[in-house]
Amino acid sequence: MTDCSFCLPQKINDGPLLTSYSLPKLKEQIQYECPVLPIVSLGTPADLIEDMGPLVLPPLYHEAMTAEVKSSLLERIRHCFPYYWESDQRKSLETDLLVVEMPRFEWPAPATGKIVCFSVDTAVEEHGPHLPLATDTIQSYAVLDQLKRRFPDIMLAPPVDYGHLTWGLPFGLSIDITPGLLVQYVAGYTDAIMNWLQPAGIYVVDVHGSIVHREAIQEGLRISSCDNYRFRWLHEPLIQFAGERGDQHAGGVETALVELISPNLVDASLFPDGINQIKAGQMSMDEAIELSADLPAFVSRVEASLQEKHPLNGIVGDIENYEYLDAQEMMQRMWNVASDDLRQLIN
Repeated sequence: MTDCSFCLPQKINDGPLLTSYSLPKLKEQIQYECPVLPIVSLGTPADLIEDMGPLVLPPLYHEAMTAEVKSSLLERIRHCFPYYWESDQRKSLETDLLVVEMPRFEWPAPATGKIVCFSVDTAVEEHGPHLPLATDTIQSYAVLDQLKRRFPDIMLAPPVDYGHLTWGLPFGLSIDITPGLLVQYVAGYTDAIMNWLQPAGIYVVDVHGSIVHREAIQEGLRISSCDNYRFRWLHEPLIQFAGERGDQHAGGVETALVELISPNLVDASLFPDGINQIKAGQMSMDEAIELSADLPAFVSRVEASLQEKHPLNGIVGDIENYEYLDAQEMMQRMWNVASDDLRQLIN
């Protein structure tokens, strides 16, 4: 059995995948390179997508979208990327984003396992100065890859790389497709996977912490044609290490997990030796929650910090929490709950 072809970052700040870059490195890179947004068919080889340009955004899939949904997604992506556009001070990317739409093509379906697994994460979401944008998706597929070793009958499909977020938007280089669009896209993608691969069931995971994001995923699954599915927020068993310690986004927990998955995905020029410098630019979870209800105020807060000695760097949490964590234990907790889910789904 062969899994579907898809792209995941292998090394931070390297290669054509835009989601491989950290926030500050992508700010530098995007000044010289035009980002490409591919629209492709399911099954399009990963190397074809990667060859579309020097900075390639995650693809959208023909089979998952109606013409109306596609139009709405493109409009929303342009509104958010590279900077969420709330005022004339923020750049609108009307001409600098190249949408490359490949002709729709029916790629042969690979041999399919009983259960098809994929993630719905916010892959285009800044994760501070030392982690790649795709930090959430990287974690999800580390768990799914381990599940594939335990359950050979499952198949890994490409991720849904767009979702709902708030905290990344004020810092830039993050994309929110709104909950309503996410419901429609998840439903369309699920139906497309069912039609193409015809599995007995679907298992969907995510790492991104937004409750609204998770609810939209579940609603999309509910209205899809799949009647045998399960959904899991993989960080649910990590609440005591993350949310309860005020360490929610790009802080100690996610740094420890990404480092465990591959040290090549953490910027070694900044971490761990620069942990104190990183800490100086982090935002507390309480402040982020308070500002979430007023996005223009959040944007103003971030932009005002650029004049400070230690500007806000995109972390919402506590990087020092890293010192008190056992990454292997946290990963094991995620594997365990996901394994239990799959056993129930398969049986």
